[in-house]
Amino acid sequence: YLARKFFYLWVEKTFGQVLPSKARCFYDQKIFQKTFGEWKEQWTFCRERKLSLRADNHYRPLLLNLIFKAWRAYVCQQQEKRNKYYVAESHAKKQTMLRTWQRWLVYVDVQRTKHGMQSAALAFRERSCLCISWAVWRRQHYQKCSGHKMNILALQHWAQSLQFRAWLQWQELYLYTQNEKQKDTRAVTHHQHWELRRCIGAWLGYLNLNRVKKRQNELAQEFHQSRMLRRCFSDWRLSWECRRRMLAHQRDLEKQAARIALWRVFAHWKHYVVLCVEEAQQCELAEKHYKSHLLVRALLCGRWQGLW
Repeated sequence: YLARKFFYLWVEKTFGQVLPSKARCFYDQKIFQKTFGEWKEQWTFCRERKLSLRADNHYRPLLLNLIFKAWRAYVCQQQEKRNKYYVAESHAKKQTMLRTWQRWLVYVDVQRTKHGMQSAALAFRERSCLCISWAVWRRQHYQKCSGHKMNILALQHWAQSLQFRAWLQWQELYLYTQNEKQKDTRAVTHHQHWELRRCIGAWLGYLNLNRVKKRQNELAQEFHQSRMLRRCFSDWRLSWECRRRMLAHQRDLEKQAARIALWRVFAHWKHYVVLCVEEAQQCELAEKHYKSHLLVRALLCGRWQGLW
């Protein structure tokens, strides 16, 4: 005890109040603090850069996807317009062809009736030779023909008016559907732009919040660094102990799994041996049965030959 006391007094007088071990420990601690601070700054800078690159890579494909969807919708709309125009044109041609065919049939029927009526009138005139009756019949015939023509014209006008009304209704419905589709596309694009703006705003707020937290952590780091070092060392020690226990437990589990696998292999082998033995016994019994069956058939054949 006295030797230790005088040794401490000699060290204090020789090196001063601060011992070399304490100075070395303080120096190592300061160096560790500086290196940890620089590493943390570099790590945060790299993380911000990665986040910015990830945001750019997310924003570009999103814009390209929006442009491609708009272009595809425009192409589909143009294709639908072209198809509808072709259908309408073909329908109009068919209707005009059908109308001309119906008029031609009516004209042929009218001509046939006219020729028949003229021939009948001439025969009647030749038979009766009465001018008054011929005039009356001609007047009635003219009235009937004019009434028939008026009825045909009225029916054609009614059919054309119905077709025109149907065309107007179809055109209004088509324009209404096109307007609704345009409104839907505009609403979808507006919603997507609004969501994109909201995401970018949230990301910028997140960056600002990270910067403020970084400043606060830098201010609080100088005060809590020693405490954090002790805590990190204790956590590392606990994690090392836990890892060592987990490794030991894993080794025990692997050994037990190997034993179980060996036992399963032995059980399968035993079952296979039993099956092989049973199969050999069945083969022997089948061979004996086949031989006895052949012997019986041979005896029966010899008996029948002796009888013959």
